[in-house]
Amino acid sequence: MQPKKLKRTFERDKQTNMVEVFNLWTLILSLIVVKLYHWIYQWNNPKCKGKLPPGSMGFPIIGKTFEFMKPHDAIQLPTFVKEKVHRYGPVFRTSLFGAKVIISTDSGLNIEMAKTNHMPGMPKSLARLFGENNLFVQSKDSHKHVRSVTTQLLGSQGLKLRMMQDVDILTLTHMEVGARNGGLDVKETVSKILIECLAKKVMGEMEPEAAKELTLCWSHFPKGWFRISWNIPGNGVYRMMKAKKQMINILKETVLKKRASGEELGEFFKTLLGEMEGGEEKISVESAIEFIFIFFVIANEATPSVLAATVKLISDNPKVMQELKREHERIVRDKSEKEKKTGLTWEDYKSMTFTQMVINESLRITSTAPTVLRIIDHEFQFGEYTIPAGWIFMGFPTVHFNPEKYDDPLAFNPWRWKEKDLTAIVSKTYIPFGAGSRLCLGADFAKLIMASFIHHLCRYRWSMKTETTVLRRFILTFPGGSDIQISQDTEVENSAG
Repeated sequence: MQPKKLKRTFERDKQTNMVEVFNLWTLILSLIVVKLYHWIYQWNNPKCKGKLPPGSMGFPIIGKTFEFMKPHDAIQLPTFVKEKVHRYGPVFRTSLFGAKVIISTDSGLNIEMAKTNHMPGMPKSLARLFGENNLFVQSKDSHKHVRSVTTQLLGSQGLKLRMMQDVDILTLTHMEVGARNGGLDVKETVSKILIECLAKKVMGEMEPEAAKELTLCWSHFPKGWFRISWNIPGNGVYRMMKAKKQMINILKETVLKKRASGEELGEFFKTLLGEMEGGEEKISVESAIEFIFIFFVIANEATPSVLAATVKLISDNPKVMQELKREHERIVRDKSEKEKKTGLTWEDYKSMTFTQMVINESLRITSTAPTVLRIIDHEFQFGEYTIPAGWIFMGFPTVHFNPEKYDDPLAFNPWRWKEKDLTAIVSKTYIPFGAGSRLCLGADFAKLIMASFIHHLCRYRWSMKTETTVLRRFILTFPGGSDIQISQDTEVENSAG
């Protein structure tokens, strides 16, 4: 065969091969596109036996997470929720944090879901943080046991007999330090009060170095809550998991050292294990430590943020501040010299009528995150819609902003609570602590911390910068901090002089 003919044959075969390769890749890419389209279609149209609530699932995996997590004014419901309610109605579906979610602003449905579903709803980042075997999501018996033990510590009787004095002393101490320094960060200070108070009751006396290390770990948690669940070095979930490991090790080492030396553990820890009843341990030490860890994390996130927001609301309302000062001056003035040395009593706390009105109003107006979070454990019919099992349910307390229930609902008006039951922590129109079997066990403790802090703060001349902003990115955030300025001279001392 001639060279030219061979060359033409070679080129023709080469072109044929290229066409075949091109066709093969075209087929592969077409299959990928079809598969991708099918996946996206299935993602946006989840299967359900009935009719799903309307809504949009967004992009696969990411869903609507970034839109949902945009910072917004803490005294307003999220823009995301308001826009979707306007478009779809009070109940809609979406995808957040890689999970399928039903969001509800219907108060009746929220209460029903809280009562009939018992598994807490959370994205994978939180599920990973809490651990698969944590007592919050184990059997009903273990959950019932830890609720019973926690109630012994944080119920009304426990607070009166075990916590009142410690809360008062710690608050007074930190407030005096702040006054000497000319100011303090409310959120940071309340966090210290909480951890010191709980650590003593739960773990007993801790070595100073261990207590210091434990306190340092908290800084990693608030920024890591409710994120996309990828555990990648450097991101929020990774830092959370690293801090969790450090904290678990500190707690476990403390427990083992105390047991080896015969030193007393805290009463709460012993009760949790079942040792106070003289029988066998009801749960393992490891499970108890996991529970204590979660207990600390939850307590440390919610109350300091809400109290910092409350101080901001008080600072922005001079009439409220004036009325609070009058109430707390009266409490101090009516004490004898002997009684003043004993500090704040349970009777003093129960007499803080206006303070409780302020706390209730603050909790109402700052509850702009879902207060009912559940995994839907059984299919549920709501009108024409089917709410499927296995999805996460988020119930937003929009009833707090219903003008038919609360006159001028966006206004901070503590007087609206006058002559109402100030001890109630849940009702059909008030659910800042959730409802049902997952009603927050720390509700009364949170209110005690808030009242004690307000009491000692109102004995000083203080102010918060007008430019201080309170935003919500699911959790409350303070971009510029929550600092207040305090004068060492107290109002009570000046008026007495």
